[in-house]
Amino acid sequence: MKAAAFLYPWDVVGDPDAAARIADLGVRQVTLASAYHSTRALTPRHPRHRIVTAEYAAVLYPPDAARWAGRGLRPYAAGEWAPGDAYGEAAATLEAAGLDVRTWVVLAHNSRMGAEHPATSVVNAYGDRYPWAPCIAQPAVREYLVSLAAEAAVRPGARGTELESCGWYGAAHLHAHDKISGVALDDAAQYLMSLCFCPSCRDGYGRAGLDPGRLAASVRDALEPVWHGHDAPVRPLGTDQAEAVLEFRTRTARTLQESAVAAVRAAAPEGFQVLLHADPKAHHCGANAGVDPAHILSVADGVVVPCTGGPQLLEPFAEHATDETVLAANFTVVTGMGGAPAALAASAAKAASLGATELRLYHAGLAPDADLALLGPALS
Repeated sequence: MKAAAFLYPWDVVGDPDAAARIADLGVRQVTLASAYHSTRALTPRHPRHRIVTAEYAAVLYPPDAARWAGRGLRPYAAGEWAPGDAYGEAAATLEAAGLDVRTWVVLAHNSRMGAEHPATSVVNAYGDRYPWAPCIAQPAVREYLVSLAAEAAVRPGARGTELESCGWYGAAHLHAHDKISGVALDDAAQYLMSLCFCPSCRDGYGRAGLDPGRLAASVRDALEPVWHGHDAPVRPLGTDQAEAVLEFRTRTARTLQESAVAAVRAAAPEGFQVLLHADPKAHHCGANAGVDPAHILSVADGVVVPCTGGPQLLEPFAEHATDETVLAANFTVVTGMGGAPAALAASAAKAASLGATELRLYHAGLAPDADLALLGPALS
């Protein structure tokens, strides 16, 4: 199977050995961030730095001023962590080393947008705003995300893209100095805490035949046991409410995904490959957007599926795959981040048995030398 490694531009720019080091692993493809959320990243081998702090979500290339002129929502240029055309510089260096470069585009995850345009954020049933999570039901947000997808995906020389967070984002989010683990939220509680009640979503619930105020009260009532006891289950919503909410949210995510993929293809050259980071449970939120496998594989060329906890999430996609479908199994290969690089060969074999056609290695720029040393033998 073809393997690709994730990288940030700052892993490559300023390090003359970076591209050769990645090529020597045995990978022939790099998924390089072109639009990324805020983060703090370790760079264990870079000759000039060890910690990179990306202070806000930004594009890592100069955005097209004409494209964004007059728009209320527009991408932010990166600061000193990725100045100028950091993506382009890194991509050219990687291509010169014989590596195929694909863009890595993070969409509905942007804390600076939430801070500067608070009305764009997801609002939960208690009225709490999630500034990291732009609400994908809002027309202005959707227009912004689709335009960003096209621009950030189709960079010079790129042969394809991987779209992350192309769907709902919700309560789950790593944040500075998190203090939210005192109450464990299971899958159902995470879902209810992620439902949005901004004006656009309230309108959507109304069109689905629901009273949004009554629905919010039902969500709060369903969650009430969780706040009082260990492992207390949520009370279920009424069947009609639950089905209508899921249908509205699924349709909203589907149409965004369709529009984003269509915009990328309209801007891209022939043969440009479009993949989505995806989870086969449509109600899930986050970086790996919840999708309906049959639908998304009729829209995109394939999916990148989280497999560090096991490759079982590949199976629902494999049921709808064709000979042309890309099913990329994504494994964390950094031991300190929960990965198991020593077990990569066995993990890849298991993934292949469940339908995987490619591998993704997260994340070659973050991995220490000891972890990288395990990848070459595994890939060979």
